[in-house]
Amino acid sequence: MNKIPNRAVMCEVLKEAAAKDKNVVVLCSDSRGSGSMTSFAEEYPKQFVEVGIAEQNLVSIAAGLASCGKKAFAVSPASFISTRSYEQCKVDCAYSNTNVKLVGISGGVSYGALGMTHHSAQDIAAMSAIPGMRVYLPSDRHQTRKLFEALLRDTQTAYIRTGRNPVEDVYDENNVPFEMDKATVLCEGTDVLLVACGEMVKPIQDAAKLLNAQGVSTGALDMYCLKPLDRACLLSAAKGKKLVVNVEEHAPFCEL
Repeated sequence: MNKIPNRAVMCEVLKEAAAKDKNVVVLCSDSRGSGSMTSFAEEYPKQFVEVGIAEQNLVSIAAGLASCGKKAFAVSPASFISTRSYEQCKVDCAYSNTNVKLVGISGGVSYGALGMTHHSAQDIAAMSAIPGMRVYLPSDRHQTRKLFEALLRDTQTAYIRTGRNPVEDVYDENNVPFEMDKATVLCEGTDVLLVACGEMVKPIQDAAKLLNAQGVSTGALDMYCLKPLDRACLLSAAKGKKLVVNVEEHAPFCEL
């Protein structure tokens, strides 16, 4: 059973990059612990900024650093970065075309008993509505590594949601099919298509196996890239199906 959450893999990738590139910087809003960024702050204190509980400042400072050539990763709970600092995400990042990666940690209902103040069942809809903002939800630790390695190589702003707890592997460590902004076909079927993003991908992969074992030909699609959406892959996979089911950790409005 995997015991490594996606956010911890994100930290490892960023530490590897920071060791080679002084322009890689991480910013947190009193969230280094919940964001698994404590070791980054300890090992690269000159490339880490703690702004405290001030998410609007978090995003604006990240945008300012990016405008000076830094590769800024702003890490904060998804429930706050997608609401409290929404204007800054829109204006300072997307509209201004700055190289800021906005990381919403503990997305969906990951915070559980902390209640709806800490839940983010609207972040996909909100961030997708911003012109120029890309939206990604990696499904497991292996895809998370591939995604952040790719994000380090580009200069466009993006919103990435990660969960809180470890999730079971969708992919094998030595076989992670990944292409930026392209969905991944987990399996093919002729009757039913299951589509998911983020931490809901593993459940649909398991469901597809069960259905196929029962004689229901079922395909499964990992749509980690919600914006830009891989429409061509989705339409191709859905063609001729009797049923298409979308599964995600989000309110049923303006989601995948």
